[in-house]
Amino acid sequence: MSSMLPSDKNNPKKPKPEPFGDLMKSMNDFFTEKPIKGFLQSIDDFLKSPLPSGAGFHVDMIEKGDEYLITAELPGVNREQIHLNIAGNYLTITIENNQLETAEDDHSQVYRRSFLRQQSSRTISLPHIINEKRVKASYRDGLLKIRVPLEKGKVIKIDD
Repeated sequence: MSSMLPSDKNNPKKPKPEPFGDLMKSMNDFFTEKPIKGFLQSIDDFLKSPLPSGAGFHVDMIEKGDEYLITAELPGVNREQIHLNIAGNYLTITIENNQLETAEDDHSQVYRRSFLRQQSSRTISLPHIINEKRVKASYRDGLLKIRVPLEKGKVIKIDD
């Protein structure tokens, strides 16, 4: 049985070939050459964006005394990008980011222009109709705070 194995008596220090060496090299080349490299770079740029994507920003709602306190963590977002909408018992927080990028050459001629639009929103449902005239909102240091007063309903007495 030992006669079936290749004899390596002439060079005892010869390194054994790695069984997955060629596969690993091919995978490394695949991810570092174009077009994959450019695609991965665009994903990295997208993930570095300060605007949260999808429903990715954190929102909390707690009942404090006679009001609901809704907070949303929005680091890197400007006040002008935040829109609040009230419809019935729903409060929607929408974040919009519109950017126009222009690249010019030495002669001030535009050779590339791109427009980036991102939007993200979250909708919070409250157990009562929201009176938009009594809602207060503030935004400071990346934290949006919305105060919605509790609406007291009328108590109905049940007869015997």
